[in-house]
Amino acid sequence: MPQMHFYVSDELAERVRQRATANRLSVSKYLAGLVKSEVGNGWPEGYFETVVGGWKGEPLERPPQGDFEDRNDL
Repeated sequence: MPQMHFYVSDELAERVRQRATANRLSVSKYLAGLVKSEVGNGWPEGYFETVVGGWKGEPLERPPQGDFEDRNDL
């Protein structure tokens, strides 16, 4: 598996470490997850489980759409 190296400020590195720790992940695994969600293809992991069926308000209703308008042929 390829490795990537980049440089960040000490302050940013500390914030990354803190977030990785808060998520109980290694810094490497935390950063890999960020890259995957920002650059990866497809939907983020768990997207449909979180979004579909996630509406908590009143049921949505589509109002009547009316009839099609008459248009001239081209």
